[in-house]
Amino acid sequence: MASMRDIKRRKGSIQSTQQITKAMKLVSTVKLQRARAGAERSKAYFNCMFETVNSILSRVGHVEHKYLTPGECTKKAVIVITSNRGLAGGYNTNVTKLVTRNENWNKEDISVYAIGNKGREILQRYGYDIKEVLPEVIEDPTYADAMLLTQRLLKRFEEGEIGEIYLAYTAFKNTVSHVPTLLKLLPVEYDAEQVKEDAEDNTLMNFEPEDVEALDMIIPKYISSLIYGAMVDAVASENGARMQAMDNATNNAEEMIGNLSLMYNRARQGSITQELTEIIAGAEAIG
Repeated sequence: MASMRDIKRRKGSIQSTQQITKAMKLVSTVKLQRARAGAERSKAYFNCMFETVNSILSRVGHVEHKYLTPGECTKKAVIVITSNRGLAGGYNTNVTKLVTRNENWNKEDISVYAIGNKGREILQRYGYDIKEVLPEVIEDPTYADAMLLTQRLLKRFEEGEIGEIYLAYTAFKNTVSHVPTLLKLLPVEYDAEQVKEDAEDNTLMNFEPEDVEALDMIIPKYISSLIYGAMVDAVASENGARMQAMDNATNNAEEMIGNLSLMYNRARQGSITQELTEIIAGAEAIG
């Protein structure tokens, strides 16, 4: 059995850790409130953007356009959005599993564009090609950052360096629900059921200017919007996950402190009993 001094030292160490986890939980709670408000404000716009583009593409029928047909290159660019810090439970690993456990992909064909250091660290350890690392972007996401990344990716897509573009992130549902999501950005795909519904609706889709020129303008904005929306969702999800992780850690520390207090009291009681036994035995020997 551990000595009273060892138990007391361990209890003090856990109490110090508990103070840290409590503080981190409070910080994450404040950040979550701000990030959640941003995610909820922007969600309606990005959902509308997704549905609108999906509806447009389903109505135009077959259009020969560079953003709608797969490139000849087998390379896939995957934008992986994670955090720069850990202590967030399974938040980061759940996103990277979308890449590492995808049975339809070959590691050699994947080029990773890592927004956040943790995703880069995990995927680099698995041997994936890290094309770009953007740790600063996830600290304060802006639409301009998403637009610049979109421009670079579209240029590489047009030049034939990559044939498909994907987005891996964590969708924010609510404080306790965060869903790892893999979304295909290019070539743009749309819902077959929507095509069927729109086929029944005989409304024609007219473009001004021509359809190719219109798609040249719409699709880059569409992709930028999805990337920015994913970053905003990811920030809210990260802080929600960290708040839960720190809350669990605090509760676990409380439980451990209770167990150690019980062990300490038992050890102290045993020590007192032993001392009394020795005193009584000594007194009887003298008598």
